[in-house]
Amino acid sequence: MTTATPTGQRYQPLDMLARLVAFDTVSHKSNLDLIAFVEDYLTGWGVPSVRFPNAAGDKAALFATIGPQDKGGIVLSGHTDVVPVEGQAWSRDPFTLHVEDGKAYGRGSVDMKGFVALALALVPDFLAADLKTPIHLFFSYDEEVTCLGVVDGIAAMGRSLPKPRAVIVGEPTSLELADAHKGIRTFFTAITGFAAHSSKPHLGASAVHAGTRLAAGLVAMADEREGRIDESGRFDPPYDTIHIGKFHGGIARNILADRCDLAWEVRTLPGSDPEEVPARFAKLSDEVLARMRRTAPSAAIETVMSSDVPGLAPDPGSEAETLAMRLAGRNRTIAVAYATEAGHFQRAGLPTIVCGPGSIDQAHQPDEYITLEQFAAGEAFMRKLMAECRVG
Repeated sequence: MTTATPTGQRYQPLDMLARLVAFDTVSHKSNLDLIAFVEDYLTGWGVPSVRFPNAAGDKAALFATIGPQDKGGIVLSGHTDVVPVEGQAWSRDPFTLHVEDGKAYGRGSVDMKGFVALALALVPDFLAADLKTPIHLFFSYDEEVTCLGVVDGIAAMGRSLPKPRAVIVGEPTSLELADAHKGIRTFFTAITGFAAHSSKPHLGASAVHAGTRLAAGLVAMADEREGRIDESGRFDPPYDTIHIGKFHGGIARNILADRCDLAWEVRTLPGSDPEEVPARFAKLSDEVLARMRRTAPSAAIETVMSSDVPGLAPDPGSEAETLAMRLAGRNRTIAVAYATEAGHFQRAGLPTIVCGPGSIDQAHQPDEYITLEQFAAGEAFMRKLMAECRVG
């Protein structure tokens, strides 16, 4: 049995949430101050942890095990980054937790520092329970932008870290069990043309014209997918989607544009081929580039995939699903419209479910909040997990 050290400080769940919300961990900023706090807190309770830093060294994920260190258990996974508050009409300081009328307000309170706070606040109780099956804590970064903050830690599972039996990703589902969501890949395409007077287009190559041909190809592929309906009735919309979020190029009406940029994405249903659209776009790019180079040999088209978030596919009867059903008192699963880190765990062969307190409807909003009722239900969920892990 692991015992607490004299320096261990106990936090009530709301107090822990207040500490976490106070860290400004918007995705474009560092999360290291929060990670250092969590490390110190766990060390105070005699719980070792492992960091997984990013390449720049300004962010890190953290993994810790409570209970037996030599076997896999149940992962409670949450991200530490939050979305920006700029441009939102907050009625209170977003980085100071404010409790009023049965709600706890603050950036990240529901998405998803609430889940992380519950897991951390219960560490002393997990330790006192003398767990037979370990509970692993895994806290990531950059979920809101790339979902890549989990990949190094996942790669270590089954190698330098125990291979978990099941993973619970605590995104806000109102403690419903989400066993499916779409995958998402995001891309940035840079087109380099050659400037010339618009009266003599044969002396250059318009990057904007090339961009419109590529954009039209993406729109055509999007239209095709509207006819490929998923008959399960679980997804809204029930087909793969392609979206162009940004299109920018050119400096004047009478100058052939020498630059055009596109930012676009593909969201695929579980079971769809995520390679199909990128492959067709690459073929189209080659055709468009060949046309440009007839008059501008220096023309170029470069596409970079900026994120790759795999979808989560239903896995009926998996250990993650059956466990979470018992803990949450549910007998069915749902699909969610948003993407999560769960697909990365599943891709690594780990049974995974998405289940956490609070509603996604309050996420990313000004005056974001989690209800105290849902926060308490999340605590009850984790205490039931503790009871299950206590007996093995």
